[in-house]
Amino acid sequence: MKKKNIKNRSIALLILFTILLYFGCKTDKKDMTIDKDNSKPIEITPNEFHKSVDRVVDVMVHDIFSPPVASRIFAYPNIAAYEIIAQQNPEYNSLAGQIEHLVEIPKVDVSKNINYQLAALVAHMEMSKKLIFSQFRIEEFRDSLYQIWETKNPSQFKDSKAYGLEVSDFIAEWMKKDNYVQTRTMTKFVVDSHEEGRWQPTPPAYMEGVEPHWSKIRPFVLDTASQFKPSPPPKFSMDKNSNFYKELKEVYDIRNELDVEGDKSERLAIAQFWDCNPYVSVSNGHIMFAKKKITPGAHWIGIAKIACKSDNADFDKTVFAYTKTSIAIADAFISCWDEKYRSNLIRPETLINNYMDSEWKPILQTPPFPEYTSGHSVVSGAAASVLTSIFGDNFNFQDDTETIYGLPIRSFTSFNAAAEEAALSRMYAGIHYRSAVEVGLKQGRKVGEFVIDRLKMINKNQKTF
Repeated sequence: MKKKNIKNRSIALLILFTILLYFGCKTDKKDMTIDKDNSKPIEITPNEFHKSVDRVVDVMVHDIFSPPVASRIFAYPNIAAYEIIAQQNPEYNSLAGQIEHLVEIPKVDVSKNINYQLAALVAHMEMSKKLIFSQFRIEEFRDSLYQIWETKNPSQFKDSKAYGLEVSDFIAEWMKKDNYVQTRTMTKFVVDSHEEGRWQPTPPAYMEGVEPHWSKIRPFVLDTASQFKPSPPPKFSMDKNSNFYKELKEVYDIRNELDVEGDKSERLAIAQFWDCNPYVSVSNGHIMFAKKKITPGAHWIGIAKIACKSDNADFDKTVFAYTKTSIAIADAFISCWDEKYRSNLIRPETLINNYMDSEWKPILQTPPFPEYTSGHSVVSGAAASVLTSIFGDNFNFQDDTETIYGLPIRSFTSFNAAAEEAALSRMYAGIHYRSAVEVGLKQGRKVGEFVIDRLKMINKNQKTF
């Protein structure tokens, strides 16, 4: 009987020891997720990055940046955030060595408690702040997040913030060498009023040509600004049998047809949806002021956001998608502006008013720069190509980017379908000839495909999209 009791006690002790060991291990494992100041790690969601991008868009609309300059404001903050993500996530490759003159960002101090996603968001906000005028608008958003993060985990917030700021400063130094500052002091564009067919300022503001030296900005991926130089536009001629005149007459006729079709015209809806002109001037008596809107690049950044949310992309993939798209948009503007000020082509509005109908007005205000090629077409082609490479073809989405301007949602079966509509919208709007939109779309797609081929951002041994 004694032996039996001893045996039972031994079994009971063994069971008790096993239970204690099990819960002890569980406690140890749980403790591994607790920071040294007894705080849990800070969780950063994709939505917080979307909000940061949205805040930048809001500021750019408020500050009225030109479309080319706006593309630069998108690209650098996204790159700063992406490079931090690539340090920690093996699925992504650094852009160092892939982008002109970009070297590796500072390495992380392994003794620090770094939350890479938090650091990436800090870098995005700080880089954005360096590029806009109304910095306080970014600071308000940033400080609200800082307060939450510091409360949740002081040590992780401190270390991650410091690293994000370090990377932001590093990218800012690289950015300074892109020739942007030098172009601020270059000569203004001289209008050639003696040669027919050359661009002239257009009503109502008659602004001077915007960013005539943008082709001198250092590209991110392109070898040169003229790498994808398009074929020249049709030779200027007011001969009614010439190709140029036929394209001019087409613009004139479309506008008149839209007047007959009225407010329910699908072509009118398309033109208005893709307006994206930050320079719209509105007259009220003797006062003229700007009606603020997003740029073409901002519209496609909005589509990138829609795609990420629809795809349920995690934080890292979200940063990757924004970064690759913004790089393509930025290089597309450089490529397009290189051609605009080379061909220096006159806008339809000027010729129609001079030769056909002095009272004729386009559906949308004509932007203040030469006609060929269409900026929206080039940018749309580039952005759509990159987004297709990330999310696939036949990606159905609802584009609500313009609802804040009172325009309805439009549905698309693919990014390329949206790009084609965006390009045609410029002809419907009365601000571009057919060649500018068709050739421009091809030009943009070439830029986008080059970005896709050149940048190896995905580590295929880890994951593919």
